Amino acid sequence: MHWLAVLNQNAKRSQFVLTYDRNHMIAGIDTSLPHTLQDLLPVELQRLCSSRTCARGDVLFKQGKKPVQFLFVSHGEVVLQRLGVQGETVILQRTRNGFVAEASLHSARYHCDAVVTRSGELVSIPMEVIKQALSSDPGFAIRWIAMLNREVKRLRAQCERLSKKGVKDRLMHLIESEGSKGHLALGSGLKSLAAELGVTHEALYRTVAELERSGILVREEGKLILVNQ
Repeated sequence: MHWLAVLNQNAKRSQFVLTYDRNHMIAGIDTSLPHTLQDLLPVELQRLCSSRTCARGDVLFKQGKKPVQFLFVSHGEVVLQRLGVQGETVILQRTRNGFVAEASLHSARYHCDAVVTRSGELVSIPMEVIKQALSSDPGFAIRWIAMLNREVKRLRAQCERLSKKGVKDRLMHLIESEGSKGHLALGSGLKSLAAELGVTHEALYRTVAELERSGILVREEGKLILVNQ
């Protein structure tokens, strides 16, 4: 079945009539969607996007549940996490502006929990219609692959960072690789950042304080800044 037919079936179930726009006009589209989604998704998929707010502490999905909706973080912060062998929380992914759990697209079950760590806004897209569109729309498939390539590069940088032994080295690598001109947004704070770096929050607090005293780093509201960057 063509993915447009799937869209129309879903639309009928929700009593919302979709009409295919051959000229790719924006009628019926939420034009407040993040530019990332507007550039990535076919027009017909944009019509099925729905936005909602999320609050800190919300659990978006639990490990073992079947994936139904694909989620994009417009504002705020969401982490993917699971329990480690010692009962500690291990953060697998942190998203402030982007998709959550890209790998779940072809998984029967979620392999971790998704938790909101900073209140914001999410966009949800039906998982099944994304699969249908990827199988029948080459242009969309190419854009999707490019998006996944960027995520692979980010994860490679994360692996390189976690291979470093010192807290200072990991922190500096994070600022330089994921910050902008020496500025790194803290998101939900240093404690959450420590989990991302794989260190204790006490060790990170000490390192940040030492770098501030040395004049290497400045901590401002919601961000860390490398001096002379």
